[in-house]
Amino acid sequence: MSTHQFPKTIKMFLMDSDPNGRMTCELSNWTGKAYRIPRGRVKDCVDRNELKSTAVYFLFGKADSPTGKPAVYIGEAENFLKRLTQHVDKDFWTEAVCFISKDDNLNKAHIKHLESRLYELAQSANRYSLVNGQRPTCSSISEADQAEMEEFIEYIRLLISTMGYKLFEPLRSKSSEESSQQTLFKLKGARGAKAEGERRPDGFLVLAGATFTTDTVSSFPNGWVKLRNEMIDTEVVKSEDGKLVLQEDYLFSSPSAAAALVMGRSANGLQEWKLNSGKTLKEIESDETKG
Repeated sequence: MSTHQFPKTIKMFLMDSDPNGRMTCELSNWTGKAYRIPRGRVKDCVDRNELKSTAVYFLFGKADSPTGKPAVYIGEAENFLKRLTQHVDKDFWTEAVCFISKDDNLNKAHIKHLESRLYELAQSANRYSLVNGQRPTCSSISEADQAEMEEFIEYIRLLISTMGYKLFEPLRSKSSEESSQQTLFKLKGARGAKAEGERRPDGFLVLAGATFTTDTVSSFPNGWVKLRNEMIDTEVVKSEDGKLVLQEDYLFSSPSAAAALVMGRSANGLQEWKLNSGKTLKEIESDETKG
């Protein structure tokens, strides 16, 4: 059973009294500990001996464009702080997050295993652009150690998400796919617009295969015109048989943004997105607030 299914107490400590500064993150009854270190604060960590221990870590960078994915490098080190100072030659990253064991129970084989598994999970979720030069190799460890490391990974996934990085969260979870008849919203508009989508905690997901209008109305806001053109230029949306087709599941900031980009005009997504029953997203949300 996933550790996510039980209530958790998470302790976050702002080391610099600044929400944008260094942070530690811990779970009750877990020997692991996370550190978030902004690039500009690395020099302030020289007296942190715990950061000189064995660790698995992530270097996070921003997306290069509105349609691009944020970047991440996944690594391991026997002396994390030393390795981090060596990464100043990588200019893409703005924050580092590392995971150590408070009881020094992680060895080289463990962190190699963690690095490889975390890379696989991030690649599968496809939320970030992985900038590792090559796929990390997985070390051979005992069955008991594998079980222990899988539990360690579950806690890493939980804390990473808590700190705001959706690195291991697929756009579509298995549960949403299995219950798609109850959660899938559809949209049909003039000029060939047609799409299906789902609500997500961090936006509105339009599913691959959606058909965008080939043009936009003259009153379409410039910001959305720019984003739409970039989606076409980067082939997130491609021309197929005279239609503009979405090539991959795409997360928009809101239902209205999703509807507008598909239909090429300003739109109220709460009214445009409907279930098969004809019930609008607005009606669904109204029912939820009453319930």
